[in-house]
Amino acid sequence: MDLYPLKFKPILKERLWGGTKLKDVLNKPIESDITGESWELSGVQGDISEVSNGALAGTSLKELLVMQGEELLGKSVVERFGTEFPILIKFIDAKQDLSIQLHPNDDLARERHNSFGKTEMWYIMDADPGAKLIVGFNKDVEKSEYIQSLEEGSLLDLMNYEKVTEGDTFFINTGKIHAIGAGVMLAEIQQTSDITYRVYDFDRKDKNGNLRELHTGLAVDAIDYELKDDFKVDYLHDKDAVNTMVDCPYFKTSFLDLDKTMKQDVSNRDSFTIYMCVGGEGTITNDWGSASIKRGETVLVPACSGAIEINTHGTKLLEVTI
Repeated sequence: MDLYPLKFKPILKERLWGGTKLKDVLNKPIESDITGESWELSGVQGDISEVSNGALAGTSLKELLVMQGEELLGKSVVERFGTEFPILIKFIDAKQDLSIQLHPNDDLARERHNSFGKTEMWYIMDADPGAKLIVGFNKDVEKSEYIQSLEEGSLLDLMNYEKVTEGDTFFINTGKIHAIGAGVMLAEIQQTSDITYRVYDFDRKDKNGNLRELHTGLAVDAIDYELKDDFKVDYLHDKDAVNTMVDCPYFKTSFLDLDKTMKQDVSNRDSFTIYMCVGGEGTITNDWGSASIKRGETVLVPACSGAIEINTHGTKLLEVTI
């Protein structure tokens, strides 16, 4: 089977805090005014991505992994993850603040939920003036102090706020308390996991008038209470080059700001490559075909590709491998 660069149908998620930027800015096929997430590439059970381009259109990611797992993922990736796709790729639009939350590490997630943990990163694509993120605490916090803040309704006083602008990048390791603020649209790269511990939700109610579930008890032993300045990612912005942003055990992400065609030999990578377009447009080609890409789109290049050519007169890409 010829594994050309693959595009997938977006899986659109309504969220209480969602808005219309995914439709208005990224041209996603959305009717709802509260769409918060576009899952671009997902192996999460119940939300499996489906190919949208070329001869394999209509084929699910799961089917591809069963048929040609090693050719698609790479031998080393299959050895680690079997036929489970290890990365979840999203675009997120927060019209309102998201809940304050955190994610368990691999050990806790496996023990409690038979799941991977959830290490993630964010690339800010658009931010309203004054938009902020919550990332971590603003001081070292004792567990008892954290619990007291929940009881007294003063958790926000312990939070660290970060103003953001386009291009800012954040690495959110497991245990770090965080929230995406109102007015932020971003690209998210994460481990394949949908395990979230919500600890504060601004007392909001859903469309049925109910408060959303909190996971206070589960979160207490999963939180990193130390003050750490380890989340803002400094990276080079060299033109027509591969600029490493994050290199962690779960994914490696680089920033490509291209004004001209780039060719890459990926024959020794032993991993699939994902391209998320965060600006401009172009075409990605391997030995068996090509796929167009523009802002708000994602392309998966199979591991069996010998070489990749990115043809463009101007594009910004996030390149993700294992």
